[in-house]
Amino acid sequence: MANFAKPRAPRFAVEVYQNEFLPDGGRDVHAIVTVTASGGASLARAAGPDAAVVVMVDCSGSMEYPPTKMRGAREATAAAVDTLRDGTSFAVVAGTHKARDVYPGGGRLAVADPATRAAAKEALRRLSAGGGTAIGTWLRLAERLFAADGPGTGAAIRHAILLTDGRNEHESPEELAAALAACAGRFTCDARGVGTDWEVKEVTAIAEALLGRADIVADPAGLAADFTGMMAAAMGKGVGDVALRLWTPLNAEVRFVKQVSPTVVDLTDRRTGAGPRAGDYPTGSWGDESRDYHVCVRVPAAGLGQEMLAARVSLVVPGGPATVPGQGATEGGVPAVLSQGLVRAVWTDDLVASTAISPQVAHYTGQAELAQAIRQGLEARKSGDFDSATAKLGRAVQLASASGNEDTAKLLAKVVDVVDAATGTVRLKAKVADADEMTLETRSTQTVRVKKS
Repeated sequence: MANFAKPRAPRFAVEVYQNEFLPDGGRDVHAIVTVTASGGASLARAAGPDAAVVVMVDCSGSMEYPPTKMRGAREATAAAVDTLRDGTSFAVVAGTHKARDVYPGGGRLAVADPATRAAAKEALRRLSAGGGTAIGTWLRLAERLFAADGPGTGAAIRHAILLTDGRNEHESPEELAAALAACAGRFTCDARGVGTDWEVKEVTAIAEALLGRADIVADPAGLAADFTGMMAAAMGKGVGDVALRLWTPLNAEVRFVKQVSPTVVDLTDRRTGAGPRAGDYPTGSWGDESRDYHVCVRVPAAGLGQEMLAARVSLVVPGGPATVPGQGATEGGVPAVLSQGLVRAVWTDDLVASTAISPQVAHYTGQAELAQAIRQGLEARKSGDFDSATAKLGRAVQLASASGNEDTAKLLAKVVDVVDAATGTVRLKAKVADADEMTLETRSTQTVRVKKS
């Protein structure tokens, strides 16, 4: 059993990369906002344990074909339970066409210690496969467990792991979407597909909606290592429910806010109001890590030589007064604003200055295009439009090569024969393994950081 020390809550730093110069009449301001969290002084939480975890295991009938899937799922969940830090609240849910909390049961969470870990692993040994798949019911049960009175109430970190091997055939897409909407902001969730009979769009949609990571584990033998890694990462989180707050001036419009590293996730439609001309975009929980966000703001046009603050970007714990740490009030000992940065706009008639593109903005614009080209290329390939598939996947190869995204380039090389990466000249492979195609699609949104000059 791995016994992790309780992590310190991180300190946050915000860096803004942009070309602030706009031509006469220019209005769109682009910036890459790098947020870095590093170990620092504890941000105390007033009530409850610091972390709660729910593991949702697919126990539908298909998990028995082959039997290694169900056996691998039991072993992986047991390994994840062993990785829980002492004092963490946790539960295990068996998912079929309905959801059942198999440990500890009774609609509550247990507290991790040697006795509860042993009891949970004993309950796992009794899991068997049978029934259908309705993932929305699993997620709703997880949400109820996180909200239940008792252990886990008010946990700063609320994290779930979901494993499935098949398609969500026993509820409608609308029911799953409603469940995701109900759970969004309540907890984060990493989602995994085991084998090759599940639907990539369903699994990635779950992870994106709940600010987690999606991936494929084609061979059930790899589940234990993957689950252990996910749980260790969850145990390393130090603060939850952090939001990216964007303030803009009068008559300015936020065009989009996207996480662009380590994965591409569009946060634009997840804005919640945070006072006059300000809105919060959820980022989930944080440990010792760094992420990048692409912000685009459309500002009112101004005359040459004028400058303005196009946006103020802050990292906040929602609900507290707007104050910079160490410079004002706090609520419950938690600073409301953890860090902030400024996005500027300056109008100039210098053509060289106004047409230059920030290297960071250019890089992540290409990474977002890469993810889109992969998705469109694979969809075209599945539909039999091979000319379009060749063009889109060729463009993806070109972008992956130019940006140094070696992992994606290797995955693309399993789907196409690369003739010339620099020009994007490729040929579709006549035969592609399902696992290779699904891995490329699942990981299409994973990005690389901009190269340091």
